[in-house]
Amino acid sequence: MLGVWLAFAAQACMAFGFEDVVKKAEQRSEQGYQAPGTNLPESLSNLEYADYAKIHTKDGHALWEDDDLPFNLAFFHKGMHYDTSVKIHTVVEGEVEDISFDPDDFAYGDLDIPEEDLEGLGFAGFKVTNALNDADRMNEVMAFQGASYFRTLGRDQTYGASGRGLAIDTALPSGEEFPAFREFWVVKPSSDSQYLTVFALLDSPSLAGAYRFVLRPGEDTVVDVTSHLFMRNAVEKLGVAPLTSMYLYGPGQPTDSLNYRPAIHDSNGLLVHDGGDDEKWTWRPLANPDKLMIDEQDVDSLKGFGLLQRSHDFHDYEDLKDRYDRRPSVWIEPQDDWGKGQVELIQIPTPDETNDNIVTLWKPDEAPQAGDELDFNYRMYWTTHEAKFHSPDLSWAGQTRRSQGEVRKDNLVRETDGSLAFIVDFKGPGLESIKDGASMEVDASVGDNGELVESRVVPNDAEGGWRMFVRVKRSDDSKPLDIRAYLKDGDARLSETWYYRLPANG
Repeated sequence: MLGVWLAFAAQACMAFGFEDVVKKAEQRSEQGYQAPGTNLPESLSNLEYADYAKIHTKDGHALWEDDDLPFNLAFFHKGMHYDTSVKIHTVVEGEVEDISFDPDDFAYGDLDIPEEDLEGLGFAGFKVTNALNDADRMNEVMAFQGASYFRTLGRDQTYGASGRGLAIDTALPSGEEFPAFREFWVVKPSSDSQYLTVFALLDSPSLAGAYRFVLRPGEDTVVDVTSHLFMRNAVEKLGVAPLTSMYLYGPGQPTDSLNYRPAIHDSNGLLVHDGGDDEKWTWRPLANPDKLMIDEQDVDSLKGFGLLQRSHDFHDYEDLKDRYDRRPSVWIEPQDDWGKGQVELIQIPTPDETNDNIVTLWKPDEAPQAGDELDFNYRMYWTTHEAKFHSPDLSWAGQTRRSQGEVRKDNLVRETDGSLAFIVDFKGPGLESIKDGASMEVDASVGDNGELVESRVVPNDAEGGWRMFVRVKRSDDSKPLDIRAYLKDGDARLSETWYYRLPANG
């Protein structure tokens, strides 16, 4: 019996795991960086998106499809700008097994791709399926494709914001470096497993890193991320747990063109929770600026941050095809102390919804140096139940609307006064004890590029909660204007801080 136990223990010690990926990352970091080559022929590199989308894994050819497991794997074909291969392995009872590219696993629609162009091509990434929405059907719940990008879904959600393994020097004049996952190991689940484990090897000119993703699908899908980084070179801006999304327009920044959709965005704001001595919750409505806009929020002790889609009401979007009401919010929750740093928000101009123009990330106060080893562990929630991640004691901004400022004349006619108005509806537990609002106030301020014309709050008798009005005038339209406001009762804070950066014009 002892011999059997010793044999099992020896086999368990030899099983492939996260430490093996850490060793590979360390070894790679000690070598000079080698950029991956590409073997993509013109027949695939010249494809337009609509034609590339015709290539997919054939029915019945997903990995583990015949094994009656809770997760299957399907693979992304190379094409368009997906021109480099990633190595994909499975880990079966502790043993690593390679997965080889076979064009017979793919359907190509009406595309005429020469057979010789498909030989030894390799994979661009993979996706995970699970019976998330229907017990009789496997649905896509996670996908890795392109650099270190990945996306995840909860129940009845559609893809919106994306996660990334890491960001380096994003939006710096020197240019951005894009770390990429070069190799994956997917642990084959048991028949009753409720989670799937994926290991990944990250590589870039400045660093190499090991990652572990533990995927738990559900109404809110949860992904636990463990990472260990080895710095080859010093980095000016290390972006940890970066998220990307899209914001075209919405009530906080109405469109200039006539469109029946009230809003087009994957996310409408950035929420930051700083758990330092003066605990703060800050809500940043997103914008689509005329020129690049970057700003930072100092954080003493990060408790969480994320890009949220705070409305999931279909009538706030009216889009039957793209279903922006089903786009998930993504919340990042550190599992250890990351120290002091900044949450950075980068907002990039975009003329349409095809571009991800929003980036947020956390960066440490001290830039990493060559030879440093860094660990960042965090939990990600892909959710449409944002209230669970709000402060239990404060109300939050349910919607932001932007308008011309106006005053009502004695004859009851509304007349614009040259100001810009923001109308913010607050709701949540911070307001439940306020009955008549007699002592409720707005604490509002603007930056040095404007003046505060008015701030007031009134009960929202239609939907509950309270409605805040803030009117401002900007001094120089070629510069942004920062506007901050929150609700209070005497010295008691009743709401998160609403912080809007009005983009510069032109």
